[in-house]
Amino acid sequence: MDKLNNILQTIREDDFVEYYLFPRISAPDESRQQEVLDSALAVANQVVKQQCQDYLWHKDPFKLTTRTHLSNFLTHIDGKEELPPHLYGVSHYGDNIEDEWFIVFLLREITKQIPGLIARVYDSDGEFLLIEAADYLPQWASPDTCENRVYIYEGNIHLLPPKDLENPIVSVEEALQQIWSSPVTAPIDIQNCILNRISNFPHKIKDTQHFATVYVPTAVAAILQSQPSFISAAVQAFINRDTVDMKACRAMKYFPPEQRVKTRVKFTKCLYAMLLHSKYVPEKKIGWNLPAVGTDEYRQHLLGVKVACGFEILAAQAKPPQDIEGDRGWMQYLTSLKDKGYFSGLLEGSQKYNSRFNKAKEYYTEHKDTMHYSPALGRDILHLLRTCEINFEKLQLESENLAPDDDDSWLDMSPEELDNMLQERYGQKKVIKLNQSTGASNFAEKVNKFLTHVSDIEGAEFPCHNDIATPPYKPPRPKKGVSFAQDANKNESKVKFDPDSFASAIHNMLNFVIPEDDSWDLESDSDMSEYEDDNVAEDNLNDTGKTGKMQRYMEEMDAELSSTTMGQSFEKKKDDARGFEDIESFQPVDIDMNALKNILESYKAQMGDAGPSSNMLGPMGVHLDPKQ
Repeated sequence: MDKLNNILQTIREDDFVEYYLFPRISAPDESRQQEVLDSALAVANQVVKQQCQDYLWHKDPFKLTTRTHLSNFLTHIDGKEELPPHLYGVSHYGDNIEDEWFIVFLLREITKQIPGLIARVYDSDGEFLLIEAADYLPQWASPDTCENRVYIYEGNIHLLPPKDLENPIVSVEEALQQIWSSPVTAPIDIQNCILNRISNFPHKIKDTQHFATVYVPTAVAAILQSQPSFISAAVQAFINRDTVDMKACRAMKYFPPEQRVKTRVKFTKCLYAMLLHSKYVPEKKIGWNLPAVGTDEYRQHLLGVKVACGFEILAAQAKPPQDIEGDRGWMQYLTSLKDKGYFSGLLEGSQKYNSRFNKAKEYYTEHKDTMHYSPALGRDILHLLRTCEINFEKLQLESENLAPDDDDSWLDMSPEELDNMLQERYGQKKVIKLNQSTGASNFAEKVNKFLTHVSDIEGAEFPCHNDIATPPYKPPRPKKGVSFAQDANKNESKVKFDPDSFASAIHNMLNFVIPEDDSWDLESDSDMSEYEDDNVAEDNLNDTGKTGKMQRYMEEMDAELSSTTMGQSFEKKKDDARGFEDIESFQPVDIDMNALKNILESYKAQMGDAGPSSNMLGPMGVHLDPKQ
């Protein structure tokens, strides 16, 4: 039953960020604990108020509540852990990831203001602070070993290394005591990576906002002047509208379009882009008379229609459904419970199923405001409609002196700007500029280094530009390559794969190596032939002869092709004809130069689109110059 209760408590939307603030409390008395928490909450709220004066939240604002011994627990699907008294909060950030990082900034500022305070924060992905610094994590760090080991203390990131990698589990209480007694800050690269992500706050707040003029009903203009933050819920209500909401938009019971004014509204860039690009054709019979398409007035009118519809939807949702079955949030919660296995395959309608169903319904009714974003702004909007002063003449006069709209050219981004942004955000720190002047040998060295770099089963690891060069790759001659065999006992097909043999073959092919050593198998090693084992001894005796024969064959081919148009099409090495003195004016092919030339020609044929050249060289840190 405890496991079922924990499933009920852990279901929420995926766009949440959860945060805990732990003051240093030694008093066992709960009244004393509450005093310390209230004092820390007052300071924290003061910091939040100071930093969030001009901030517009996309969904939920930053909010803290106190938790003492009677209510403080950290839920898991497999159990729960009792926590020390703390301040707790959960916020949903929706489509604007900047809200999540602004919360990290606030937590850091709070820990700097309250001595001894330790903060912990995570989201649906887990320890997202470490995800941000993934390139700089120590070898031991993984999702399994890092749980409960990342904290913010005195404005610094703390990463607690495990004492035993085979048993890395640590409780929150143990981690807090370790930080208070002997703090262990994260390596400087991890610190810088995370701090750089939030370093532009609070100055960055203005850069995330966009002011635009909209033509809205007078009641909407009056409400936005009184509560500018309501624009977030209105935009999201319009964006996420359904057929029921559209009925409200066709009626416009609360915000009729007959009397409208222009007003200047503060959006976040995310909200503005969402609203602008949401397709909607207003119906003329409702009273939406729009000017000609393509004019500035048309954009203002259309944005105003969308904003007004958003407020209308919120007002229509103010009356809660009589039965929870009609609550869309409940339906989403119920679906999540089924996905988590809450009903354990029970037959719908059975006694046990109905018992769990009613328990889930009861829990949702009591906790729905903390589990998912369900704005209760509809009642506030209706209250403002009844109490707010709506002076049409005053609003009309103010609309004649509005400041100009902000430039929205940031909505348009060229492919080059997008590539630069992605490279700066996700690309390698050091890259090679590849163009016609690039040394062919340097390029070949980079490709060879990539091919010989060893990765593990968790995925490919790309060598850094300043890594120490690895020695030439010459694995021992394998007995078998890729083979297929039938297991008589299990009666199922299996694939035997020798990575050394495969890597050797690919390495030699890409470097145009003439098969003259043991790293190349002249004959197939496939064991599909039932006669192979009978010829192993004979093949070993003839190995040396085959190698010499193939070498002579390749030399004769080079000499024969040197005077043809095919031979003349390759780039040649100058002053290097060793081994071909008997052939007049012979110049060997420059393998590195031809590889570089072909890569550049392939990239040119892509005409700026994705293709084999950019896809292969991009992860290696090789940047192709688009001007070539």
